[in-house]
Amino acid sequence: MSLSLVITLLNNVTVNVALPELSKDLEADNTELQWIMDAYVVVFGGLLLVMGALGDRFGRKEALLAGLGIVGLVSAITAEYATSSEQVIGARAMMGLGAALVMPATLSVIVVVFPPEERGKAVGVWVGMAGIGAPIGLLVGGWAVENFDWRAVFWINPPIVALAMGLVVLLVPSSKDEAENPMDPIGASLSVGALGLILYAIIEGPSLGWTSSRVLGLGSIGLILTFIFIRWERSAAHPMLPMAFFDDRGFTMGLVAISLAFFVMFSFMFTQMLHFQLVRGHSALDAALRFLWLPLGLMPSAANSDRLCERFGNNNVVSFGLSLIGVAMLVFTTVERETDYAVLAAIFFLIGIGMGLTMAPSTTLVMDSIPHDKAGVGSATNDASREVGGAFGIAIVGSVVNEIYQSEMEVPVGLEVDPEVVSESFPAAIRIGNELLAMGDEMGQELIVNAEFAFVEGMTGAAAISAIAAIINAILVKLYMPNRLFGEETPDGR
Repeated sequence: MSLSLVITLLNNVTVNVALPELSKDLEADNTELQWIMDAYVVVFGGLLLVMGALGDRFGRKEALLAGLGIVGLVSAITAEYATSSEQVIGARAMMGLGAALVMPATLSVIVVVFPPEERGKAVGVWVGMAGIGAPIGLLVGGWAVENFDWRAVFWINPPIVALAMGLVVLLVPSSKDEAENPMDPIGASLSVGALGLILYAIIEGPSLGWTSSRVLGLGSIGLILTFIFIRWERSAAHPMLPMAFFDDRGFTMGLVAISLAFFVMFSFMFTQMLHFQLVRGHSALDAALRFLWLPLGLMPSAANSDRLCERFGNNNVVSFGLSLIGVAMLVFTTVERETDYAVLAAIFFLIGIGMGLTMAPSTTLVMDSIPHDKAGVGSATNDASREVGGAFGIAIVGSVVNEIYQSEMEVPVGLEVDPEVVSESFPAAIRIGNELLAMGDEMGQELIVNAEFAFVEGMTGAAAISAIAAIINAILVKLYMPNRLFGEETPDGR
């Protein structure tokens, strides 16, 4: 199950490092490149609740195998036959569908199989694997692109998927909702529309503008559908996601903590890939290697978080984890262009520890708050909170970085390039600066220095937002998250 989880998260980021090659080989424009990345996230996030419910109804092992099969088959076909950006976008959307089947099934099987006293440890391992998925994806993707081409990014999946499917067949027991309650097609349709449109608006906001008619219109429709979904689920005889779950503070506060943790992690990874490659001049592979301090902190803290929760209570552990993330981001606000990498490694490591202490107990608390027959939907809700939190993080932090960059960027006098191009796009400024240097124009160096300074100012300024959000959330968790010890049964016997 852990391997299956890594596959879904790996595919969330591996394609990022292949975008320059895709642009060159398929002549993809910026909009097409953006959708190569986002098609996976929108479909994945939009279908999570539905696919979790399907796993509960028809079998979680079967959902896991079907999802893995889709990811592996589509990856192989894309690697071998794709000749246009439209085909790659379609493939990424199909892989998102497969991932939406896989992700809820992995966690729901853990909840069903492991007894309460062992569930915290199992979830800790699950979270640890989730934490390394994205960094491994960057590392593997960087290696594949450097040594082969963009198609190698898709060839990574088939052998890993084949291994994972074999292990699932041999080791994962079958489980489903024995009550076989009828599906909720109206609730399913509303959830897909709501999540899909909200994610689309969040993703498109930074590029189209938060006040654009498309972003405001589709985002508003998504919020309206969310309201309708909540009303419907409250009155439905067999709701897909019982709203009563949110009456449990453990369930609700766990989701809040998870969303915030991924808000910070995904936004931080987004800015640091630009920082390492465009400011410090590392290759994609070298940049990915510098992320490894994060999972090195995350994995042991997640795996051992259950012991800490048994001693101190989960709200204290989660609050401390969020505080560590906040402190790390506060330290990051002092980073400069010349800051030694040892300082950055320490920040990454501290964030990793905080992520592990936050994610594992919060996930366990969420899953312990729901009945086993709804484990798939509960897992999907947990996963959706990560996707929405991560999407918000990239969108909001990316917008702040861009705003500060534009305000701090000084365009060299006499530059024979549209000033708006370099003042609005940091990557464009670096590219144009290098082109000028290649032609012997020293103004290129001034442009690069100014752009790097403006970006670092934006990057560190945006980190303050993440720090404040983490610290506020730590206080809320301390005050409102129930101090339930792992292994304790809830009042209804779960």
